[in-house]
Formats: sequence, structure tokens, C-alpha cells
Amino acid sequence: MSRIGKKPIQMPSGVKATISNDRAVTIEGPKGESLSHTFPREVTVTLEGSVITVTRANDLKKARAFHGMARALIANMVQGVKDPFEKILEIHGTGFGAQVQGDKIELDLGFSNKVYVKIPSGLTVEASKGRPTIVKIKGADKQMVGQLAARIRAKRPPTPYADNKGVRYRGEYIRKKAGKAFGDKK
Repeated sequence: MSRIGKKPIQMPSGVKATISNDRAVTIEGPKGESLSHTFPREVTVTLEGSVITVTRANDLKKARAFHGMARALIANMVQGVKDPFEKILEIHGTGFGAQVQGDKIELDLGFSNKVYVKIPSGLTVEASKGRPTIVKIKGADKQMVGQLAARIRAKRPPTPYADNKGVRYRGEYIRKKAGKAFGDKK
């Protein structure tokens, strides 16, 4: 049996859960945030008091795969409505920067034109000036936070050469490469 799937999820104070049809789960947090997800038929979600448990219908491979995944998604939903998830990006490079304009983030990444990325509803983005430029993404949905951070990073990934330019996650290690000048000089 899945070790992750069989662990019960304890609901913190201020968080409410609603389960309909044993598959549709809605979690509401103290700040008014609400997340919902409908799970496949192979898993059943039950709420007893302040504890959510996930069980599977049978022992087929598909049911075993959904069991742990469903439990992890529900645990992330519970954690996200209580304490929002956060990803921090650093933008390195001379003249590189970012600023939030309404529901878009404007990125200046050394291209001839500025790059715009739409911010999904439910997420908040802050951009601070300085070296390096810091972009903070916060939200209750862990998947949406990570997806937006990955989309921004994909616009100009960090280079492994000496210039060290690009967008990277805070704390990300970039392995350096030597470049052209490394070989024998004749």
C-alpha cells in the first residue's frame, strides 16, 4: 500500500473542507481562498471530524498511482490555503529587470523587445529593483505558483558560461563551463 496515500491529513484550525460524491474536494482557508479538485474514480476521499483520509478501490496499478497522488494534492491544498506557497526568482544581467503592470509582468531580458507574461488569477507577483532583480510569486495553489515561475524562467534560462546572465530560482546552483578560450593557445 502507498506509504504517502495511507497517511491521514489533519486539518488545521480555520480551514474547512467539503467533499461531494466521495471525489470532489473543496478546501477553504482563513483568508477566503478556496481550492477544489475532482479526483478519479479509483480513489475515495472521506472526512471524519478534522481528518481527511484517502482510500483506493482496488489494487490495480492505476489505482495505486492515484492513491498517493490524491493524498499529496489534498495535503498541498490544505497547506496552501493556510500558508501560501512562494517561489523566488532572481534576474541576473546588466540592464535586466522586471516590473508588474496590472495582470502582466514585464520582463526586460536583453532582447530587442520586452517580454510580457500574464499572471493567472489567484497569484500575486512582486518585483523589486536592485541587483539582482527579485521576483516573488505567491499563491495558494502550489502547481500554479510553480508553473508561473517555470514560464518566467523559460524566457531566459541562466547561462553556464562566464557572463552568468538569465533568470534562475533563488538558491539554484549553475554549474560553470569554460567556454571557447579554454583550449590550447597556439
